[in-house]
Amino acid sequence: MNPDRFLRTFDVLDALVDAPDGLRLTEISQAVGAPVSSTHNLLQTMLAAEIIAATDDLRYTVGPRAVRVGIKIMNSLEVRTLGRRHLEHLAKALGNDVYLAVRVGDRIVYVDRFRGTQPVSVNIRIGDSLALHATAVGKLYAAYEDDLRERVLARPQRRLTSTTITEPELLEAEFDRIRQSGLSVSREEGYPGIFGIAVPVRDAAGTMVAAIHVSALSAGLDTAREDELIEQSQRTAADIQDDLGVNDLAKLVSPGTAAPGSGAAGETATKSAARAARR
Repeated sequence: MNPDRFLRTFDVLDALVDAPDGLRLTEISQAVGAPVSSTHNLLQTMLAAEIIAATDDLRYTVGPRAVRVGIKIMNSLEVRTLGRRHLEHLAKALGNDVYLAVRVGDRIVYVDRFRGTQPVSVNIRIGDSLALHATAVGKLYAAYEDDLRERVLARPQRRLTSTTITEPELLEAEFDRIRQSGLSVSREEGYPGIFGIAVPVRDAAGTMVAAIHVSALSAGLDTAREDELIEQSQRTAADIQDDLGVNDLAKLVSPGTAAPGSGAAGETATKSAARAARR
């Protein structure tokens, strides 16, 4: 797409946001300063992508896809603001690097990082795309987001380390396991020597709006320490969800999983999820 044409899509959205009753073709053409013919072609492309919608009397409005993206962006910003103090506390308590990841379009990216006291040899930059098949966060999103799951399973995946899962049937089983347990684990699948876990953060509607990721060195990591990393991460996710107004966590957790931090049941669920991830 021509860069000017690409930028003009945002001009169209800006104009439509300010017009709740919608705008006609000529009004949009005047608002964005483009000829009627090229504006019409652009609108047809945006209609096909559901970025905009059209009424029966040919008024254009903001479309459902644009609304969904806008909501996700706002939720991501809110999670980052509300989650900061909880994630800082988690990094200090565990001593490990802690990340907050969100979905941006078709990419999964880290939007925040909190340094632990233990050195980790991998430095993933904020904004870098994460592998959907080989990182704890990538697998978590692929397990919960059907379109991402289909994309991973439909194409050959690159083997990043000796333990990377690349076979479609094994990846599908892994995604099913993650969705059932609410926990994603990467055992040196993306980076040699690095163990990672990821847990979801959900909003009041039960939608995953972010993921917490903890990175640790595989060397010297035993099952008790793994359980601690998982339990503390789940508790932090629960704390962030409380700040987001999610009051009944039991309704939001995956089938077969108790709410994080819910006494003996929560502890049992944490250990069960950890055992499943070790299989």
